[in-house]
Amino acid sequence: MSQSLIYLIPFFGVLGLLFVLLKSFWIIKQDSGTDAMNKIGMAIETGALAFLKAQYRVLLIFVILVGALLAWSAYGQENTHYLIAISFIVGALCSAISGYIGMRIATKANVRTTNAARLSLGKALQVAFAGGSVMGIGVVSLGILGLGLLLLIYIGLGWEPLKVINVITGFSFGASSIALFARVGGGIYTKAADVGADLVGKVEAGIPEDHPLNPATIADNVGDNVGDIAGMGADLFESFVGAIVGTMVLGAAFVGLSGFENTNEFNGLNAVLLPLILGGVGILTSVAGTFFVRVKEGGDPQKALNTGEFLSSFAMLVATYLITKFMLPEQWTDSSGIAYSSLGVFWAVIFGLGGGLLIGIITEFYTGSDSKPVKALAKQSITGSATNIIAGLGLGMQSTALPIIVLSIAILGAHHFAGLYGIAIAAVGMLSNTGIQLAVDAYGPISDNAGGIAEMSELPKEVRHRTDKLDAVGNTTAAIGKGFAIGSAALTALALFAAYMQTAHISSIDVSKPIVTVGLFLGSMLPYLFSSLSMNAVGKAAMDMIKEVRRQFAEIPALKAALEVIRRNGETEYSEWSPDDQKVFDDAHGKAEYSKCVEISTKASIREMILPGIIAVVSPIIIGFFGGKEMLGGLLAGVTASGVLMAIFQSNAGGAWDNAKKLFEEGFEIDGKKYFKGSEPHKAGVVGDTVGDPFKDTSGPSLNILLKLISVIALVIAPFL
Repeated sequence: MSQSLIYLIPFFGVLGLLFVLLKSFWIIKQDSGTDAMNKIGMAIETGALAFLKAQYRVLLIFVILVGALLAWSAYGQENTHYLIAISFIVGALCSAISGYIGMRIATKANVRTTNAARLSLGKALQVAFAGGSVMGIGVVSLGILGLGLLLLIYIGLGWEPLKVINVITGFSFGASSIALFARVGGGIYTKAADVGADLVGKVEAGIPEDHPLNPATIADNVGDNVGDIAGMGADLFESFVGAIVGTMVLGAAFVGLSGFENTNEFNGLNAVLLPLILGGVGILTSVAGTFFVRVKEGGDPQKALNTGEFLSSFAMLVATYLITKFMLPEQWTDSSGIAYSSLGVFWAVIFGLGGGLLIGIITEFYTGSDSKPVKALAKQSITGSATNIIAGLGLGMQSTALPIIVLSIAILGAHHFAGLYGIAIAAVGMLSNTGIQLAVDAYGPISDNAGGIAEMSELPKEVRHRTDKLDAVGNTTAAIGKGFAIGSAALTALALFAAYMQTAHISSIDVSKPIVTVGLFLGSMLPYLFSSLSMNAVGKAAMDMIKEVRRQFAEIPALKAALEVIRRNGETEYSEWSPDDQKVFDDAHGKAEYSKCVEISTKASIREMILPGIIAVVSPIIIGFFGGKEMLGGLLAGVTASGVLMAIFQSNAGGAWDNAKKLFEEGFEIDGKKYFKGSEPHKAGVVGDTVGDPFKDTSGPSLNILLKLISVIALVIAPFL
């Protein structure tokens, strides 16, 4: 039975990629709208692909060097093989391809979503979600296909099962490496552009961030793609793969792996294959869920997205029960005499799914625009930026408590029912529906881009109203998605930590030993150092962007004249302006030098992503080889605990600041008086949001990858220690 299942795994990936291909063709066939819309859409697409090409050129050098080092260090080793370098390269390649496919289709879908919004809300949702589903299903399909093919190849070489698994860990290392650079580089890019568009455009010039006069607007829309689509895709690809690989390692020890023979009876291999089968079936349930995402004009897009996601989750739950019953025995006892069961493994999956859902709900409570914490934060803006920032920091810190309690319950529950394997399979359960979860996440920035294109193309207000409705739902789904990403990162890191201890033959880590305590302290420090580097990188890149936007406003005559007209007319409707003012304003359209802002963001993000990435890769290697495997274990414990807390704090604080600012854009009442866009409280909210931008979109999400990458590297080098 085990060998038959091995051949089935790549088939799931092929089916998913066929769906991606069909959806891509359908999106491209949709009408892309007017010439003005196509021009803007092409500028966004060109900028996004230029960034990816520049980033991949740098990463190609990194992949070749690390691959060569892995092959050299593994040569002649008994428990591994130099082909681990191939696993690493394939993992990096799959991650890069998934980012490219998602980016390419997202930049095709955004302008088509705008055009669809000219017709109806339902059609716009259909196009935007189709673009997101290409990213979501593509990511999980490439992960399963890559792992499945490597498994088949290495088994064909006649290796021992444990050697096969050790060599496959390189795939997760490659995925994690690309994910880190994609998240950090994309985060720096998007926030540099966003800060320039917000501070100079909104606050100083008094024009919307998506206004055609704003030089940073194309870079800002490009940033939505490179940060929230390619970055998020690489993040969840890495989580998905890392959870599966960690579970495979632990599965080998869970029931005792005796080999690939005797295929008609359970012999331990099924515990290794279970996460791969669950991931493969998750592709099918995610694809099925996409067909239920529909909304009529005037309907609620959130309900449509929830319907698809919940139906997919329910189908996955039923499938998980049947698969675990089929693949695992009813009862067995491990080498320590502890009894386990297939039903216990299923309960561990339930704890993972439930934990992810609860963390998403808690995240929405602390960051949702209608929530009490966000409204309280907005009220602090009445006394200025300082109180807004203080309140946001306090909210972010407070928001760590409930998710950590939920995570703790999920970990204890999963461990109770299935030991360390239960924790790992809980992470797989949380990520089993990654396909549709990521589709919902990627839908958000596509809708945001669609709104920007509508604004820049000066389409009728009802078009922007429809795209704003889609975008508002996208903000909620993004918050829940980040909650899932953090929860899955914690469980995945813990699974990889347990897998490292298994591979390194460490039964326990004694924190009373000075060498372990030092590792614990160093690990706890790394998220702070990493966050400081990524946030400083955003600050440096944003300064370059602000200077460029200010230069254009000051030196380009048409833009300068248009801004004077805006200031002179204040909040007067455009139709009431004098003919001369209207002509000056209209003549300024298209005069902004968008390409220079795109170039600044691209160069800055590539330059600034290198140091944080090197620190993340080198730290566990130095500690492992010079401090020993126990010190490295302490490092993993420290970086996991500290990194999860920092990630929750930064993501939730940034999300709350963002929605607090948006309350004023819709009109927010404080002490009986309503404040709108341009008011002093709104300006304070913009400052808070600007501080929170690198929190929620750069350093916070990057920490998820940092702690998993360090754990994966520890797992890869464990046979050498």
